[in-house]
Amino acid sequence: MKKALIIGGYGTIGSAVTEALKESYDVITAGRTQGDVHVDMNSIKSIKEMFETVGKVDAVIFTAGAAYFGPLEGMTPENNLISISGKLLGQVNTVLLGTEYVNDNGSFTLVTGIMMDDPIYQGASAAMANGGVRAFAKSAALELPRGIRINTVSPNVLEESWDNYQELFVGFNPVPVAKVANAFVKSVQGLQTGESYEVY
Repeated sequence: MKKALIIGGYGTIGSAVTEALKESYDVITAGRTQGDVHVDMNSIKSIKEMFETVGKVDAVIFTAGAAYFGPLEGMTPENNLISISGKLLGQVNTVLLGTEYVNDNGSFTLVTGIMMDDPIYQGASAAMANGGVRAFAKSAALELPRGIRINTVSPNVLEESWDNYQELFVGFNPVPVAKVANAFVKSVQGLQTGESYEVY
């Protein structure tokens, strides 16, 4: 059976993606405090250790990434580094360090978010990281070796999380997590590369 590594596989989206893939893939979950293996996406050493522990895989999937939310006025460079390190560089470094662990014709699926296209108040730092991830993946698709593909999934706010986030996403139309999970499945099992699957 093929093997898939899901970073953030214990969250709302990650759990849905795990459920959607488990019939076709041996799914391994990774996270800072939960999962089959632990990883700190801010640490190059930790990312390397994750791949050394897991070994060869057919798919590397991100379903979560740390980002800073707060008003632009008063945001510090240190605040912004949360998004740069956690969501942008964490995913980029995983591709750079993980390519040798991905089997021929395997894939990376990175996660972004609707805020890069439809901004919200206090979301500038997160939007910046999302846009950077999308741009990196589109360019990296031209150069990844051995038929390895790379795509991004950009979810809207989830129906399952709407009670917690509706004040931030005024006027948005939340989507069910199952629809978001299907976009990850399409990225992993399809043939496309360099795509941004927007579930809005």
